[in-house]
Amino acid sequence: MPTWNDAPAQALPRGFVWGVSTSSYQIEGAVQADGRGPSVWDSYSRVPGHIANGDTGDVACDHYHRYAEDIALMRGLGVGAYRFSVAWPRVLPAGTGVANEAGLVFYDRLIDGLLAAGIDPWLCLYHWDLPQALQDRGGWLNRDIAGWFADYAGLIARRFGDRVRRFATFNEPSVFTLFGYGFAWHPPGTTEPADLWKAIHHVNLAHGAGVDALRQAAPAASVGAIHNVQPARPVQQTAADEAAATLLDEYWNKAFPEAQILGHYPPALSRAIEPFIQSGDMARICRQPDWFGVNHYSPIYARADPAARLGFAWADSPPDVPRSPIGWQLDPAAFRDTLIDVHRRYRLPIYVLENGAGAVEKPDASGEVNDRERIDYLATYTGALRAAVAAGADVRGYFVWSLLDNFEWGAGYANRFGLVYVDYPTQRRIPKASARWYAEMIRAEKARATR
Repeated sequence: MPTWNDAPAQALPRGFVWGVSTSSYQIEGAVQADGRGPSVWDSYSRVPGHIANGDTGDVACDHYHRYAEDIALMRGLGVGAYRFSVAWPRVLPAGTGVANEAGLVFYDRLIDGLLAAGIDPWLCLYHWDLPQALQDRGGWLNRDIAGWFADYAGLIARRFGDRVRRFATFNEPSVFTLFGYGFAWHPPGTTEPADLWKAIHHVNLAHGAGVDALRQAAPAASVGAIHNVQPARPVQQTAADEAAATLLDEYWNKAFPEAQILGHYPPALSRAIEPFIQSGDMARICRQPDWFGVNHYSPIYARADPAARLGFAWADSPPDVPRSPIGWQLDPAAFRDTLIDVHRRYRLPIYVLENGAGAVEKPDASGEVNDRERIDYLATYTGALRAAVAAGADVRGYFVWSLLDNFEWGAGYANRFGLVYVDYPTQRRIPKASARWYAEMIRAEKARATR
């Protein structure tokens, strides 16, 4: 990986937020505890062949019972904020209707514990675990889901808005729509293009309705959405592959922020989604957010495929590029340029809410996890962030994915992204060398800020 010279520390704005992120299905476990209903991921992960090693999120990191221990780990890191998601089926087992008080109480305890530790809770409403009861009613293909989501958002804002200052509507809507309805890699596992276009539009409608509900119930809150923004590149420099990359860019990078912030869909998607747009829809979707959440890992690639139903195929990165231990391309310049591009395009404060490196790792003979490659990644990518800030990008925070090793969707538990190693059979937490590195960097940043 190239060496980056950090921009001067004072280039980071005063009050820059250092944090960590997780999501409900990936860490909570306790899938049948205290009235929680099933989610689409509970159903999907039980189908043989869907998840590596037949893994599920049934137990995951058992965060539902061990949240106090995990808060203590965050306090030890010195982070100022924790981005987590609420499990919709834990608080509304049927997706709508009567709330599950036991589920709400869990998040009360989590939020109160974070505040007591001096950690700001950043609450994301949706990180992919749709209640199965709503999927049975059509899920994201049912236009009524915008209203269901707004009701859920209002419930959460009324309950927690006295303590939570930051809300996000969705995490990575491009991923769960494209992978769920385009490539069948996530639930519901279908490949009908019209369903994908309909789902994209209904998620955007839900976002707009959710923003309205959050602002009505918690008017002092700061509201945004979290988008996975990664350069879409052609595998080969041919006209056909370049056209494929342009299409992938529209689905991955533009389908949601363009509609939500600029009030329109990108060109090819606009034509595809037009049959599902009703009068007034774009105005309902376009709600100016207070900030823009960026998740970024690596560039993505597309190739032309005449047989592909979407007009392109997902492709592996070229074989000669630097890679992380799990094979993802390393390109800090792409991260720097992404932050600059997002700043110029949307003119909103940016918070990086996921960035990190996956590996297949285990403790050494002394019981330590010396994840040198992750430290190198974090040092290099935070250096690229500084370069983006020095170039004028309004970046105000950086959150590592992830606090804990966890359930990594189709990869199950094989890939580990955590600053903290989780020994799943015993649920023992072991802070890795990267956790110590991150804590030391945060302490140094705090010291610089007070000079």
